[in-house]
Amino acid sequence: MVELQDIFNQYGQGYREKHRLPNHILKAMSAIASCRTHTLGGHVDECDSCGHIRVSYNSCRNRHCPKCQTLTKERWIENRKKDLLPVGYFHVVFTMPEELNFMTLLNQREIYSILFKAVSETLLELGRDAKYLGGEIGFISILHTWGQNLMDHPHIHCIVPGGGLSHDGSRWISARKDFFIPVKVLSRKFRGKFLYYLKRIYSEKKLKLVGNIKILKNVGEFKYFIGKLYKREWVVYCKPPFQSAEHVLEYLGRYTHRVAISNHRIVKLDNGQVTFRWRNYRDGNKKKLMTLTVEEFIRRFLIHILPSRFVKIRHYGILSNRNRKIKITKCKVMMGVVLRKDDNAVVKLSVAELLLKLTGVDITRCPCCEKGKMLTKEKPIPKNCSPPEREIKTA
Repeated sequence: MVELQDIFNQYGQGYREKHRLPNHILKAMSAIASCRTHTLGGHVDECDSCGHIRVSYNSCRNRHCPKCQTLTKERWIENRKKDLLPVGYFHVVFTMPEELNFMTLLNQREIYSILFKAVSETLLELGRDAKYLGGEIGFISILHTWGQNLMDHPHIHCIVPGGGLSHDGSRWISARKDFFIPVKVLSRKFRGKFLYYLKRIYSEKKLKLVGNIKILKNVGEFKYFIGKLYKREWVVYCKPPFQSAEHVLEYLGRYTHRVAISNHRIVKLDNGQVTFRWRNYRDGNKKKLMTLTVEEFIRRFLIHILPSRFVKIRHYGILSNRNRKIKITKCKVMMGVVLRKDDNAVVKLSVAELLLKLTGVDITRCPCCEKGKMLTKEKPIPKNCSPPEREIKTA
């Protein structure tokens, strides 16, 4: 099976020589190319019964690596289970107009930051409005920057419980079965807030305006550009509510730690071209194959590597890090949920414990004799050392 790692190992160096890339992208490419290879070092395990040897190489743990997200995702979900409330949940998506795509590529940190700000303020303010709910809501927001064809398509997914705490914190206010804020109201307020913050960072000269958008340095041209965006309907939509709180976690797993393309979607690498599967939402959601030159494929993937330390999963309102422990507990008490001592404990499972829980497979059990236990017998393999002369199994 062809993997993203294979593409980077074969063509990454040539791409780097041809294009000037920022450090955070170079680091991500290097990490993905080296993931689970002897370049990153590893350790040697030996069975305490039959002496079977297993060599395991370290993961890169880069958040854009297709190989490294599964366990990270499962750990995150384990720690979110305690925040679930016995109410309906909604999935709301906020999308930026495509006219902003080029500006966003040049100003990722600035534009993505005001995108989060506009979305969060829109939901929190409308939730507090007595016309819609009249309480303090909470939600999780997840940034995605791609479409199925790997082109830029910045949007934010929000998972919102159906209700909120009253302003005095004395009772839980339940929302009606459909989403409690009309989509058109969300869209207009989101548009207004986003463009307000965009105009502000423009006036503060925080935007990089070069190439195709260099003309926007002219104040008159920028005002005309903003005027056209005000006239557009911005896409905000709400999906049908989840059947239960358990479905929320199952659904979240598909979105939280997703990367631009997973390895199973890559079909082949041949003659300098990459073929991958994609779903065309504009054509009846049909599954199709797309073939791109390696250079274009790498370019499309790299535009979705986020700036260093930029947080792509954020919590707001009663689910914010500051409020979650106290306010979620208060909500559970109001709803008659039985509290447990470990409800606020952070789950810290080892890789072996997590895999056993998820798959039922005990990786500490010897795969050869199936009786002994695999124990680390040697010091970690130094980075960049050649593999030892023995059977190699990559963890």
